[in-house]
Amino acid sequence: MSADDDARRLQAADPTGWFEKLYAEADAGTASVPWDIPTPQPHLVDWAAGVDGTGRRALVVGCGYGRDSEFLATLGFEVTAFDISPTAVAAVRQRHPDSSVDYVVADLLDPPAEWHHAFDLVVENMTVQALPVDLHADAIARVAWLTGSTLLVLAVAREDGSDVTGPPWPLTPSEIRAFETDGLTALKVARDGARWTAEFVR
Repeated sequence: MSADDDARRLQAADPTGWFEKLYAEADAGTASVPWDIPTPQPHLVDWAAGVDGTGRRALVVGCGYGRDSEFLATLGFEVTAFDISPTAVAAVRQRHPDSSVDYVVADLLDPPAEWHHAFDLVVENMTVQALPVDLHADAIARVAWLTGSTLLVLAVAREDGSDVTGPPWPLTPSEIRAFETDGLTALKVARDGARWTAEFVR
């Protein structure tokens, strides 16, 4: 069974708990995590060209093994990164024992109250799309709730009204526009083929 098949099997069975199941199976050597890639997301790298994070707080949603979190730390950000999977958080701490990133176990759908508008930059890289469509609206609202000033959304794109069997469940234009909530407005929304890069500011 391929890594993608492993993820899809677990996603379909448990729309939020599947993350922990997948990471636990990967830790046991019986599955693979498809996004276990050593380099940061290329669209994040492109967006961050020339960005100085010194003195600013960043939050990474669904951090996994930390590739984006560690990249943001090199830009000077004080980074908090969270994942719903305790196994993922334990693994990323082990992979980066000397990291300045604060890796935390947390649930996007029920984040800590003290995180409300607490971060200068929030990076949402394909976590919302890993949830079933009926959870997207709540997840999108929570991402906006976390954002203090700037939100970067990276996601796979699909058209409004198109059929999607998922997982994953790529984001439609209307779902991207839905991030314009809780005082956020779109600064730039770009679609590069099958991918969104969208920046929102407060």
